[in-house]
Amino acid sequence: MLRIAVCVSGGGTNLEAIFKNIENGTIENAGIVRVISNNKNAYALTRADDHNTEGICISPKDFETRDEFNEALLRGLKEADPDLVVLAGFLVNVPECVIREFKNRIINIHPSLIPSFCGKGYYGLKVHEAVLARGVKVTGATVHFVDEGIDTGKILAQKAVSVMDGDTPEVLQRRVMEQAEWIILPDIISKIASGEIKIG
Repeated sequence: MLRIAVCVSGGGTNLEAIFKNIENGTIENAGIVRVISNNKNAYALTRADDHNTEGICISPKDFETRDEFNEALLRGLKEADPDLVVLAGFLVNVPECVIREFKNRIINIHPSLIPSFCGKGYYGLKVHEAVLARGVKVTGATVHFVDEGIDTGKILAQKAVSVMDGDTPEVLQRRVMEQAEWIILPDIISKIASGEIKIG
């Protein structure tokens, strides 16, 4: 079984999509063994509990230095002994110690078509605000491996989504989730679980 640890900061809609695809058999031979959030109030932790999965909070606010937090995050992941780490809306820069430990075993979902609207400062609703401000007609989502850069790892999948006249950032965010993120992230996890995509 592919052991998955999911890191998430907010509501956990992508986390829920993974749970559902595992439970309905779309993703075979895989299971989420731990959910880690940097936010103790994240609804993602409630989702983990609802699916009888361990959820823990490891927050930078609980440590005197960033290095101490980085070590705690690494420890929290290693304790779960995952084969794959999934960043599903994790608004924390993943430290190098984690990237080294799980080299080519961390994937991220980003709510744009990389290399557009990515990198420093582009996360969450800010991505969709930038898309609308630029006036592009097509956006989407990307699943990629995580390396030492921000949104610079090898791309595994992308799916395009139309931008509609009158879209607000919130409306566009929802469409990108429903038409792209919740589809390509479970699909890539399924391909990793089946061995179609090699990791590590």
